[in-house]
Amino acid sequence: QVQLVESGGGLVQAGGSLRLSCAASGGTFSSYTMGWIRQAPGKEREFVAAISSSGIGTFYADSVKGRFTISRDNAKNTVSLQMSSLKPEDTAVYYCAADRTYSGSNWSPRYWGQGTQVTVSS
Repeated sequence: QVQLVESGGGLVQAGGSLRLSCAASGGTFSSYTMGWIRQAPGKEREFVAAISSSGIGTFYADSVKGRFTISRDNAKNTVSLQMSSLKPEDTAVYYCAADRTYSGSNWSPRYWGQGTQVTVSS
């Protein structure tokens, strides 16, 4: 059983930056694809980014490509999401997620964190 704990959410002005972190425990971290999925109020969950178990492969939603960067540290069992040029439409609860496989933007990971709120003011 993998446990995921996010941190780093908060309130930021449009155009600003924020860094989310996720600490994993309970599994072999380097075996899992890690990613971030968000959910805005009244909207469906949306894939944001994922990173392969080795860290070599990264995948992004078109809406965040060029603005967000996902990274991982397999020695520290952490994954991060650096968010820049934030827009009000990035406002959502951001969930850290993990799974042994990755299936594209319709990725449905097995393990989820509790979520962290990101609010971007205009």
